[in-house]
Amino acid sequence: MLQVSQRGLAMPLSPYRRLTPFADAAKQRGVKVFHLNIGQPDIETPPTMLAAVQQADIRVLEYSPTAGYPSYRRKLADYYRNVGISVTADDILVTAGGSEAIFFALMSCLNPDDELIVPEPFYGAYTAFSVATGVRIVPVTSYLSEGFALPPIEEFEQRITSRTKALLLCTPNNPTGYVYSRAELEQLKDLCVRHDLYLLSDEAYREFCYDGDYVSAMHLEGADDHIVVLDTISKRYSACGARIGAFVTKNKALQQAAFKFAQMRVSPPGLAQLLAEAASELPLNYFDVTKAEYQARRDLMVRRLRAMPGVECPVPGGAFYVMARLPVDSCETFCQWLLDSFTYDNQTVMLSPASGFYATPGLGKQEVRMAYVLNCDDLDVALTCLEQALAVYPGREVPVAEVAFA
Repeated sequence: MLQVSQRGLAMPLSPYRRLTPFADAAKQRGVKVFHLNIGQPDIETPPTMLAAVQQADIRVLEYSPTAGYPSYRRKLADYYRNVGISVTADDILVTAGGSEAIFFALMSCLNPDDELIVPEPFYGAYTAFSVATGVRIVPVTSYLSEGFALPPIEEFEQRITSRTKALLLCTPNNPTGYVYSRAELEQLKDLCVRHDLYLLSDEAYREFCYDGDYVSAMHLEGADDHIVVLDTISKRYSACGARIGAFVTKNKALQQAAFKFAQMRVSPPGLAQLLAEAASELPLNYFDVTKAEYQARRDLMVRRLRAMPGVECPVPGGAFYVMARLPVDSCETFCQWLLDSFTYDNQTVMLSPASGFYATPGLGKQEVRMAYVLNCDDLDVALTCLEQALAVYPGREVPVAEVAFA
């Protein structure tokens, strides 16, 4: 009898796409759905980047080099130097999005059954990558009530075993928006050096820090062989569909191992590298403008959420996500109900239940992740839908005052 692999059966559905069939059904009924479930910005991809592809004089679309075009890697190295990361083109492997960079990191740094320590909640796809590579995620829980700050370093140390090979974090963080401080990163670096672990740093949102300075793992000293930065242009330039990322490390043996995995897929997308390379032509104030727009969206979302009875959320310091606790019985049930049973002015909102961002069973049941990727007008309407939904949801938590009055 034909059977699907155990790996295939264990592979989880995406926590931010899992409810897509319900959203599609709502749209077929004529309902407008505001997507706060996924980090797909509505900010325009820079026209100069698109023009580089549209105007390319190409007669044969050939394979690019396995590591990526040298010209793009040189310009990417210049970009990194501009943000205080001292690397050369030889330290950079161009990947098919940040996802492939994560995959190469797990394949190159860990063996099957090795352990990867990750602060939770974490980017939901990490679970899928761990299943695909046979790596075991060992979570260290951070808490909404503490703003999702890094847990005490002792909690990380307590989880280290003979199978522990690496620590993975995302800063600014997806899904929490938390930005790890230099002091927190120094603690993690020291831990990795002390126990001979890799420090994998997912830095897809470095341009979007609102309340302090961005610190890269590569800004830390004395740990070059331990550190791998995982990167992507998807969020930086609102170019999610380009699928161009980077695996960056000064560890030559690790870079060579990742290169062999890259040869397996032959080359990263050629046209998309032309688009990414054109980013060097953007005006110097490009990130100032986009950062200000995201900060305005963040401020609107936090203000509206905190005004809703029973809703709790910390102020995210970066990225473009908010994690919030909702006064409902189950966010899984509530988020599906939003799509199949609720409308306000023939509109509704799609959110991501937070349980998919935790490895510890039972956590995140009353939490959601929301992406402030819509313009402020649409975002305001979407949050009004959420506010109206919370008021009438059958499984809402009834405040103590209402129970007493009844």
